[in-house]
Amino acid sequence: MKLFNFFDRQKISLKNIQAIIFDFDGIFTDNKVTVDEDGKESVICNRADGLGIKMLHVKAIPLLVLSTETNPVVAKRAQKLALNVIQGKEDKKDALLFYCKEKGIAPQNVMYVGNDVNDYDVMSIVGYPVAPKDAHPKIRRIAKLILHKKGGEGVIKELAENLIKS
Repeated sequence: MKLFNFFDRQKISLKNIQAIIFDFDGIFTDNKVTVDEDGKESVICNRADGLGIKMLHVKAIPLLVLSTETNPVVAKRAQKLALNVIQGKEDKKDALLFYCKEKGIAPQNVMYVGNDVNDYDVMSIVGYPVAPKDAHPKIRRIAKLILHKKGGEGVIKELAENLIKS
């Protein structure tokens, strides 16, 4: 798999990015879930990504988690990181378009970080589609940036470091 970096190929600026939207599973996590005997789910998130989120908050970029699932784990992590969250949206593209219209943001100025086939439609309409190293091949084909990290291994921190130094 060839990794590439659009920071080297085209000059982008944080000024061009009006929002960064993240999928949750496979970005904040390694896409695995544990379920106990009572059915309670838990995931493991990387604290480095929390630092990456703080770096982006300092730059005053609107950040959002967009997830097809409705899960208290997503809500709790987003709350801890002071992230807005939209959950339970099967059609992420429609949810993103609604969010953009509501905020007055052009989809071409949105960065979306996703990893799986349910992110394809939404990643196809944004200006800056980004994927972790272990994303589905269909997602890697449309990503303008494939990060060196796998989901759950510090994807967001790697992205933040690249954005801030660009």
